[in-house]
Amino acid sequence: MQPLRGAACTIADVDPGASDYALLDFGQGRRLDRFGAVTVDRPAPGAADIPLLDPTAWSGAAARFGRAAGADDLAGWDSTDGLPVRWDVVIHGLRMELRPTPAGQVGLFPEHAEPAAWAEGRARAIGTRLARPLEVLNLFAYTGLATLAMARAGAHVTHVDASRPAVAWARRNASAAGLGDAPVRWIVEDARAFVSREARRGRRYDAVVLDPPSYGHAPHRGAAWRLEADLGDLLSGCAVLTGPAPAFVVLTAHTTGLEAAELRARVAVAFGGTLASRAEVVALGMHRPDGRQLPAGYAIRWAS
Repeated sequence: MQPLRGAACTIADVDPGASDYALLDFGQGRRLDRFGAVTVDRPAPGAADIPLLDPTAWSGAAARFGRAAGADDLAGWDSTDGLPVRWDVVIHGLRMELRPTPAGQVGLFPEHAEPAAWAEGRARAIGTRLARPLEVLNLFAYTGLATLAMARAGAHVTHVDASRPAVAWARRNASAAGLGDAPVRWIVEDARAFVSREARRGRRYDAVVLDPPSYGHAPHRGAAWRLEADLGDLLSGCAVLTGPAPAFVVLTAHTTGLEAAELRARVAVAFGGTLASRAEVVALGMHRPDGRQLPAGYAIRWAS
């Protein structure tokens, strides 16, 4: 399915290549994901009013993440013996380590496979055209799916995340994917602080990939992050590092607070309306077996 230019489109099909992932079902505010041999039942607020496709499939989940009975504010994993402490999957041809986290995640957002594949393709094609590796900045880079995809394409990637455990996790993924010696700079730092510091140093990048959360804060710094309030300044800082015509930009956002048009407007202010007017706006999400779609936010992207 081809994305529309300049407007939100239907949810992009994720074709991650070699993949151990499947969305088995969603509805009644839950989602049932299979990661390799492990199936997990987790919250999906956007699916509250949707009926289940296959109610019988849910009994096969190794674990359910949610609130414990009688708990007002505590959530956790209600696990059978089938939930491993860690396990590996392959997505987009890259081996990734998964672990259940206290926040209900497993270390991989499957809807990121399509943006990662797009960025990998642009890094390879533009690098070939320029006859040199691209310098790419990846902010809020988490466990490294996009970083590893672009490194596999020959890019030099600066991987930035405020979480030290997440960066260590990404480095393990690099080793598992055979990319332990790839030209990646691993940085544990708040994205805003890092972008400001790189600008002061006169550092320049060809392209930027970023996946900012709706809310967050840098560990040990207490610097709160709110997407609606802070995204514009961060994008403007990125534009200083790339100049007004970057090789490519990928912004993914899962928040319900900013619609696609507003995200695109923030990009236009930061990088210039003429360039950003050519941006693709892609609705992210996954499909369940009957073809219905679980939305997961938007990607704003363009390439020179």
